[in-house]
Parts: sequence; C-alpha cells; structure tokens
Amino acid sequence: MSIIFPKGFIFGAASAAAQIEGHSTADGGGLSVWDVYSHTPGMIDNGENGDTACDSYHRYAEDVALVRGLGADAYRFSASWARCDPEGGGSWNEAGFDYYSRLIDCCLENGVEPCVTLYHWELPQALEEMGGWTKAETAERFARFAGEFARRMNGRVRVYFTLNEPQCTVTMSYGDGSHAPGRVLGLDGQFGVLVNQQLAHGLAMRAAKAADPLCRVGIVSTGRLCYPDTESAADIDAARRATFDTAAGRPMFSHNWLLDPIFTGEYPECAGTELERLASSVTGRELDIIRCAPDFAGYNIYHGDRVRAAGDGYQFVPLYPGFPRTSLGWPITPEVFNYGVRYLCERYRVPAVIAENGLACADVVSLDGKVHDPARIDYTARYLAELAKAVEGGADVRGYLHWSLTDNFEWSNGYYPRFGLVYVDYRTGERLPKDSYLWYRDLIRANKA
Repeated sequence: MSIIFPKGFIFGAASAAAQIEGHSTADGGGLSVWDVYSHTPGMIDNGENGDTACDSYHRYAEDVALVRGLGADAYRFSASWARCDPEGGGSWNEAGFDYYSRLIDCCLENGVEPCVTLYHWELPQALEEMGGWTKAETAERFARFAGEFARRMNGRVRVYFTLNEPQCTVTMSYGDGSHAPGRVLGLDGQFGVLVNQQLAHGLAMRAAKAADPLCRVGIVSTGRLCYPDTESAADIDAARRATFDTAAGRPMFSHNWLLDPIFTGEYPECAGTELERLASSVTGRELDIIRCAPDFAGYNIYHGDRVRAAGDGYQFVPLYPGFPRTSLGWPITPEVFNYGVRYLCERYRVPAVIAENGLACADVVSLDGKVHDPARIDYTARYLAELAKAVEGGADVRGYLHWSLTDNFEWSNGYYPRFGLVYVDYRTGERLPKDSYLWYRDLIRANKA
C-alpha cells in the first residue's frame, strides 16, 4: 500500500518521561504522583512500577539514535516536572534540567526536532499533598516551571505541548481513581480540575512565550470522536454532531469541553443541565486566562464511535461480535482518522498534529530472534491511509507521531501491553527494532523521496 502525504509532512515518534525514564528520584529528583501510586498495592497490574522502566534516563542516546534510524523528523518526549522541581515550589534541581538539556542537544545533533511535553501526568507528589489539580495554585506553579524550562532551553526547543490529555487527568486521575493520584471526585470536583488545567495551559503558554518568544506552543487533547456509518451527508453530519454533543457520554472526556474555552472563552452549550451551573461559575477573569489559543493542536486518537442518522438525531452503531480490538480491548476504527480529524480541524482551525496513535500488542521475540508484529503494521497502514484522505480533503494536519517509540510502562496496565516500534527487554534494557519499525522507516523514506 502506497501512503503518501504532502511534502513537508512531519513524521516522528513519541514517549513520556514516567513511562520510559525510570529513576524518578535520581540525582535529586522528586517523587511524582505516579511513583507513589505505582507502589500502592493493587493499583498496577502484576504489582509492577516505573522505577526502572526503559532506563532512558541513562540510555536516552540509544533512543534518539533509534529515532534517527527511522529517518524521522521529530521526537516527542515529556519533561518530568518532579525531576526538575522536586517539591513543586521552584527550588530547581539542576541535575534534572541538565538531563533534558543533554537529551535536547542529542536530538539536535542527530537532526531530530525535540518536541517537549511539559506535563504528561507527572505531578510532584508534594503538590498533590497540597491539593494537586483541585487547587488553582497548581496552575500557577506549573506556569513557573514552564517558563523556567523554556528559559533554559531557549533557542533549542521550538515546539512545546503544555499539557497531555487533561481529559484523562480529570476523569481518571480525579474521577474514577484509575490513574494517579487515584482520587474519586464527583462532577463538581472533576469540573474544578478541568478548569485548573485550562488555567494551567493559558498561564504556561504565556510563560513559555515570554521566556522564548520564537517557540510555538500547543496542547494535546483526546476524547470522543465519531465517524459516519455511511458516506451519506446525513450520516456525516450525525457523526459530527455526536462528536461534540454534551449529552453523548462523559462530557468531561471530550475535545470541546477542553478546547472550546481555550479557543473562544466559552464552554459548550449546556443549557438546562447540571453543567450549566458549573460553566457559569467560571469567572470572567478566569476565562480571560483560559482563552489562549494554541499555535497548533495535538490530538491523541486511537479509536472512535460509528454513528448513523436517526430521524432528526443520531444513534451509535453497536460493534458486531468479534469486532477487531487491540490487546487492551480498544476497538480498531481507522475511519476516525478521516472524519474525526476533519471535524476537529473544521472546529478549531489551527494546524494539527497527531500527537499519539498506535497499537497495543502482546509482542514476543520469535525463535529467529526478531519481533514480528504484522498487526501493528496493518493497524498503522490503515490509520495513515485514512489520515491521508483527511489531508487530501482539506484537513490541516502537519504531522504524525507514532505512539510509541519503545515499549514502556503502560500506566495502570504495567508492562504487559507493548505499544513500541522497538521491543524492550525489561530485564536488561536491550532495544530491538520490530518489523513495524522497519516498515515505518520505509514509509518515511518513500514520503521523502
């Protein structure tokens, strides 16, 4: 299958500090909420933790070499707030900043664009003990960290993401407790966390640009996305409406409840619902801070919902028995990379990048010493073919960052699900490129020919 994108389209891979670095408190770093959560009995599958993970804290040069080996343009990684600011109070850990400085220099020396996520769920535990994301003060402290990071890396990092998937922090970290710090709050509490993360984006984006006026700053969103049952105009419109409908599923886990206020200063229409009371409680001063349209939008997309028109409304199409799924049980729905991406680009009208997309498999090293992962190749080819349709149809998508570069600590699921293009032997740290790595390398080469 030939999948070709416009010239200049960015290809890369992604990772997150807590999932690959290990050694969270090494060289003066601080505890994050994930360090504490992963050592709480019963929270992580098989009693595992991220203490060592892929040991990228010491092996980052190998990882950057793997990105270079792909011929990729960019490497998205996150900076651990706790590693650089152990107590969250601005008493900086020089060794933490030095680590990221070396990593960034290594990327640049290898012709790879470093794209830094400033918050990928690694809240300093000290701040959680003060209330964490339930407190607006956490947003102010995050902005201080963002400004300090951008000041130190001025001229070397051109691309920042402020926050990764605030929807997950809201609904999982502070909603059902399935992610660190494991708190369970009602709708009011979750909405407060959402507002504080929106404030954090606005404050952090301004702080980063004040420290480095030439940098570009985005935010990474996730949430419900839909695609039409058929290509009829009625189904296409129904899928668009379902994507942004406040009444469809969990409202906090949606793109529009995060992004609408950031782009427009207003929350989605919710008259007559409990959300109306919450949205009206946000002050004008807060909305002035929150309204801070990013230079670009990052979207993490793995699957979507199939929708058909039904009278004046819509209905979700049930999955048939045996519907294709990943090893985490997520449905495989490549069509969402066409229609869902178009809906987002139509609504927010800034350049977009797919900041995460990939397949969880139960990969093994075969008898021939290689890792054969045809399912990941098939998955990525199907999704990218649909993304190419979206771009051809006018969606302003500038790049694709595969999740993930290497296998890693997959949060509450531990080490069983493997997302990487590169296999990691967690006993030794050895990296072994999979067949999908070679396929992705060849696709990148074909697009640069």
